[in-house]
Amino acid sequence: MPIHQPQQRTDVQSDRTGVRQAEAALVEHYPRLVRLAYVVLPPGLGRHRRVLTAHAVVQRALPAAGNKASGPRVPAQSRRTGPPAGAEGASADRVPAHPAYGWVRLRVLRAALAHERRPRWWPGRLPAPAALRPALPVVWGLRLFPRAGGVDELALDRALSAVDGPVRAAFALQLLEGLDESGVRELLAGAAVADPADAVRRAARLGRPDRAGAQAMLRSGEFDPCTVQTRPSDLLRRRHRVRAAAVAAALCVVAGGLAVAVEQGANGPGGDRSPAGVLAPVLDPAELMRTAAERWADTSRVDFTAWPARGGRTDDDALLGRALRAWAEPPESVRVSTTPGTAAVPPAEPPQLLFADEVDGAAVVLFHDSADRVVRYAEPLSGSGGAALDFARTDDADVTTGAAVVVSRTAEGARFLLAPWIAESTTRDLLAPDTPGRPLEVGPGGVTAEVPRPAAGGACDAWPVIQLRSSERIVEKHAFLLTDLGELAPTHLTYMPKPGRGTPARQPREATGPDALLAWARTACSLRTLAGSGVRSVNNWAFAEQKLPEGGTSADWVCTRADTWRGPGRVLVQFLAPSASPAEPATVVADRDDTALCSKFGQHVLAGTHWRAASGRWYVLGAGSRAVTGIRATGDARGAAGGPTLAVRAPRDADVELTASLREGGTLTAVH
Repeated sequence: MPIHQPQQRTDVQSDRTGVRQAEAALVEHYPRLVRLAYVVLPPGLGRHRRVLTAHAVVQRALPAAGNKASGPRVPAQSRRTGPPAGAEGASADRVPAHPAYGWVRLRVLRAALAHERRPRWWPGRLPAPAALRPALPVVWGLRLFPRAGGVDELALDRALSAVDGPVRAAFALQLLEGLDESGVRELLAGAAVADPADAVRRAARLGRPDRAGAQAMLRSGEFDPCTVQTRPSDLLRRRHRVRAAAVAAALCVVAGGLAVAVEQGANGPGGDRSPAGVLAPVLDPAELMRTAAERWADTSRVDFTAWPARGGRTDDDALLGRALRAWAEPPESVRVSTTPGTAAVPPAEPPQLLFADEVDGAAVVLFHDSADRVVRYAEPLSGSGGAALDFARTDDADVTTGAAVVVSRTAEGARFLLAPWIAESTTRDLLAPDTPGRPLEVGPGGVTAEVPRPAAGGACDAWPVIQLRSSERIVEKHAFLLTDLGELAPTHLTYMPKPGRGTPARQPREATGPDALLAWARTACSLRTLAGSGVRSVNNWAFAEQKLPEGGTSADWVCTRADTWRGPGRVLVQFLAPSASPAEPATVVADRDDTALCSKFGQHVLAGTHWRAASGRWYVLGAGSRAVTGIRATGDARGAAGGPTLAVRAPRDADVELTASLREGGTLTAVH
């Protein structure tokens, strides 16, 4: 008997034992693995698809039958697949120690990360190849999504959507699996991540400063794809699909008889292989979704899905057909623009019609689709000019961010189509905070009169905004401000008041009160730098008030945070020195991109600037948010102060570093 035969049987036995143990580990820790996959998968899949894909990723983690090469090498004598019974429930931080669990987890991680990887040759308009693989489970007629969390969970989900898969994986492995940085780097390297160290560094910035709170949120129902809620899919749309499927089946029979003609390049109905031809059922004007006029008052989802179809050409199938075909396959004559981060791909299913009418010499059509986009098509009524096609993201739009869309824009201004729940509209100038708003005329179809555009260059001597008030059928006495930053969706402006002594931290509120308008009068011109960057909302946080040396007058410190539709934020820290003019522009002392500062996940801020007193002497000023208990200056000037503000004599060009101590411990460096 050859000497290698017993070893071969041992290897086979070990492989079989390893696969059995891997299967046992998968079954025992299935909820943990599915949650990990759910967090790592691209949020752009949508919650329904992400739930199903997370389950599919875990269920495909075991090797295929007969695939010995990919089986786990687990010693046969070790039978335990995780912690002792009850340990995981008693301590959610304890990670299963058996090699079989680690092997399955690595397979899950690799598969989840693959959903974001595209080969260089892969078309950018298509999802990653892994996302196109058919897999179980499959659900028909229902939409699945985890139980909704609160505002904090939503903010964390948006923060995760702003980073790539390796960063989400590093974040989840630390907070869900309890791995240290070296363990995370090793596991990411095993999952073929190009730069594990960079992913770990970027993940460390997520959830700060309350990492324990972020950990609790990751373990909440918001991120649990094993405990889901169900809703029916769109019933009317489902009926349309069934009818379209029946028509498609009949066409398939007919197409079989035309196969020879198709192969010969016939240009009949069966020979259209263009995107518009493939998507013919989706692009049929008769299949467009239309919402009932009063649905907005009888639904808990007050966003673009509640908008009815309005305008005088909503039954013009020729216009609607041209708009849909241009969306599916824009000809060269059509100018296409997109909000940053918005996919300009054809619709996956018949979109919802919002508006079709003639405005300012153009026929305009507005759609909303299941990918949370608003699409505007406009063609000139006369002349030789080409049509325009504009795309904008509308993820998680609400009463305010889903309240208006630009329907027409000229060199002088823009007209807006207002949501059906808007009861009152006015315009005002942010640089004139004491001037009351003026009524804004709105036509029967919801289109406003032209609102002047903020000046893009030159002198900043006016900043027009629209102030809207929701119907009391939605919420009582709810007024809010929107401003036009050059995109389809206007930007929502909010305000956080100065910290009060002995009071809890305050939350953003509408920027319609006197203090909010005064702060925005000093900072409105800084909005110019945000134009065209896909900004969803901008919040002015008055994080500190400081008594200045040599006179005791007060100055304010404001953190202006812009949040984009795609997730990342930008921060401008501004110093509001005393001024005789209520519209004197503030001084921008810090500008930071892609940061969590001045948000739920970046609650502490420290900033500094040089300031000249009336006597001619120069000072370095520093100010921090409410949790700052002391500030220290080092470098060309030295000094320290207890509390959230500091003033130190220093030369005009002194190079000074500021650090602050925090109430709960730790230090904070000044933002630049």
